[in-house]
Amino acid sequence: MVANVGRLRRHLTPFNIIAGLILAVGLVLTVLRFGFGLGAVTNLDDANPWGLWIGFDILCGVALAAGGFTIATTVHIFRVKRFEAIVRPAVLTGFLGYLFVTVGLLFDLGRPWRVVNPIIGHVGPSSVMFEVGWCVFLYLLVLFLEFSPAALEWLGWKRVRGWAVKLTIVLSVAGMVLSTLHQSSLGSLFLLTPGRLHPLWYSPYVPVFFFVSAIAAGLAMVIFEGWLTHRFFPDKIAHDAASRAHFDSLTLGLGKAAAVVLFAYFGVKVLGVAGDNHWALLASPWGMWFLVELIGFVALPCALFTWGYRNQSVKAVRIAAVLTVLGIVLNRLNVSVIAFGWSAADPYVPSWMEIGTSIAIVTTGVVIFRWIVQRMPILTPHPDYPRH
Repeated sequence: MVANVGRLRRHLTPFNIIAGLILAVGLVLTVLRFGFGLGAVTNLDDANPWGLWIGFDILCGVALAAGGFTIATTVHIFRVKRFEAIVRPAVLTGFLGYLFVTVGLLFDLGRPWRVVNPIIGHVGPSSVMFEVGWCVFLYLLVLFLEFSPAALEWLGWKRVRGWAVKLTIVLSVAGMVLSTLHQSSLGSLFLLTPGRLHPLWYSPYVPVFFFVSAIAAGLAMVIFEGWLTHRFFPDKIAHDAASRAHFDSLTLGLGKAAAVVLFAYFGVKVLGVAGDNHWALLASPWGMWFLVELIGFVALPCALFTWGYRNQSVKAVRIAAVLTVLGIVLNRLNVSVIAFGWSAADPYVPSWMEIGTSIAIVTTGVVIFRWIVQRMPILTPHPDYPRH
C-alpha cells in the first residue's frame, strides 16, 4: 500500500498533471468533433474552409518536422559524421511530427475516411494534393523505417535490426527526395489563391519560400529539441566536460548552417517583393506586419546565429533557434490564416475549441516523445550496438 502511494506521488509531477488535464479536455473535444461534426467545434464555413488546423497542425507541423530529413541527409548522404549523435532524436521528432500532422488532417477533413483518396487514385495525378498525399504517406513510412533500429534494439530483435540498418542510405535518399517535393508543393497550394492571400505573402515563389524556410525550421527545431532533451533528460545523457563540449560544438555547427539558410530565405523573400514590385505596400499596416515577420523572425535570428557562431556563444544560437521556430509558425499562420482572406468583411477567427484541440495534439506528441526517449536508445547508444 505504501509502495503504491509512493509510486503515485512520483507520477504526480507538474508535467504529468498539466499534460493529463490538456489530454482530458482534448478527448472531450475529439468526441465532439467526430460525434457532431466540424460545426460543433470550429468557426469554419463555406467562405473559410481552411483554418487553424491547416495552418498550425499541418503546415507548421510539416515545416518543423523537417529536421529529420535535414540531419539524416547531412550524415548519411553527405557523410558529415560529426552530427551522427543527433540523427535519432531528429528522426524521432520528424516521425512524430508527421504522424500528428496526419492526425491533424483527420480532424480537419469533413469526411476523415477520405484521407486515403489521393493514395487510391480518387484525386487526379495533375492535382497538387495527389503529389502531397503520396509524398507525405511515403515519407511517413520512410521515417518509421529510419526510426525502427532504435525500437528494434529496445526489443532485442538483432536480426531484424540488422536488416533495417542496411536500408539507411536508401531511406535517406528517399527521405531527401520526398521532403523536397512535398515541402515545396505545400506552398504550391497557395498559388491557387491570388485573390485571397495578401499580395505581400502571395508570390510565384511561394513553393521556394516553403522549401527554404522548412530547412531553416528543421535546423532550428533540432537545436531547440536538443537543448530541451539535455535539460529534461539528464539521466540519459553524459555530462562530462568532453560530452558537453561536443554537444556545444554540434549546436554551433547547426547554428552556422541555419544562418546560411536564413540568409538565403531573407534574400528570396526580398526578391519576391521586388519581382512583384510591392514596395509601396510595405508602408501599409499589412506591410508593417510583413516587416515584423521578415526582420524580427528572419533577419534577427540570422544575425544572432552568425554572431553566436563567430563568438562561440551557444546561448545566442539557442535564442536564435527559438526565434526561428516562432518565425516559421508565424509565417505559416500568416499565409494560411491571418493574411489569407485579408480583405474579407467577416474574417475567420478560430474558436477556443480549435485552439484546444491543437494544443492537445501537440501535447500528445510531447508525451509520446518523452515515453520513447525514457525507454529506447535515442539520446545515447544501446550498449550492445555502439555507434561509430
